[in-house]
Amino acid sequence: MTKPIFVLNGPNLNRLGSREPEIYGTTTLAEIETMCRKAADGLPVRFHQSNFEGEIVGWIHEAIDDGAGIIINPAGFSFTSIAILDALKMFPGPIVELHISNIHRREEIYHKSLVSKVATAVIAGLGPRGYATAVNSLKQLMEG
Repeated sequence: MTKPIFVLNGPNLNRLGSREPEIYGTTTLAEIETMCRKAADGLPVRFHQSNFEGEIVGWIHEAIDDGAGIIINPAGFSFTSIAILDALKMFPGPIVELHISNIHRREEIYHKSLVSKVATAVIAGLGPRGYATAVNSLKQLMEG
């Protein structure tokens, strides 16, 4: 059986569609999940969102044991979570860090992602369609 791609989403992303639409658009997280599954083209996808750091760390641990690659939008945890950074350091496969907005065009507090230090690639500023780009990129990275 093919190992799944893990798509992990951090805090407040469950509010997509209504949260600051001028920054994040009006696409919901459910619509993004559909985009990811379509882009995966039959590859298994484990799609999760949590507002709790420990739950995200637990899913990374599952990916360490069972996953082919990780796409992670750590949201606010990007800039604060050493626990997520440490868990990602253990993952042997490719990691794509994803941000809906261009974090480098925003306030300075959003410029330094801890996750970027371990990510194979970073995608930012493509809006919700960045998820499909991330899935396609991850598939290429998994091929070697």
